[in-house]
Amino acid sequence: MTLTALALGLALLAAASPCLGLGSSGSGGASVPSVVTEAFFDGIRSHARDGCEGKNFYTRSAFVSAAGAFPGFAHGGTEAEGKREIAAFFAHVTFETGYFCYINQINGRGQASCDSGVKQWPCAPGKQYYGRGPLQISWNFNYGPAGQSIGFDALGDPDRVAQDPVISFETALWLWMSSAHQVVPQGFGATIRALHGALECNGKSPATVNARVGYYKDYCKQFGVGPGNNLTC
Repeated sequence: MTLTALALGLALLAAASPCLGLGSSGSGGASVPSVVTEAFFDGIRSHARDGCEGKNFYTRSAFVSAAGAFPGFAHGGTEAEGKREIAAFFAHVTFETGYFCYINQINGRGQASCDSGVKQWPCAPGKQYYGRGPLQISWNFNYGPAGQSIGFDALGDPDRVAQDPVISFETALWLWMSSAHQVVPQGFGATIRALHGALECNGKSPATVNARVGYYKDYCKQFGVGPGNNLTC
């Protein structure tokens, strides 16, 4: 499971404004640490089989630490809207990682992950930019601006996304804030389209879309909010 080249334009836009992914807290919203409790986080992780590479890698504390660098996440609207955004984020994370089982893209090594035509974010010799982390950030044109915004050399050391859990969540939140955050008010389906539209929407992968929607509805229920409209794409 990887993000596609459709994210290129967003990545270049974010590169032009490194603080785009950080956002501002705005007014209102949900308290991320209060919503993402240990019980909620561990409830997801409990579904991962023993021996999964990610089961002891992804932690709530790492997520909360990373979220602190993105004050716009789950803010800018009502508390219910903030909770829906958190539910949406974790719905995609659950699908991409298999309940926090996977850190690295399945069979990612050797997969095409370098777009040599993107001169602004040149691939480092011998490095691969396959999916890593909670949202499986992929391709040099996403790793480059993500690293610049967060503050590490993601092009030269992409493996840090799979080695440092805080950086791992930071890359996921950077990707979310630079692509999906702004469409959250349009409904969960809009976040699927923003992240995976070319592969999944318009009937291309209904089972995948339905799985994401199922996770989202479950998490909204746990947070005590309705899922809203426009759930599919």
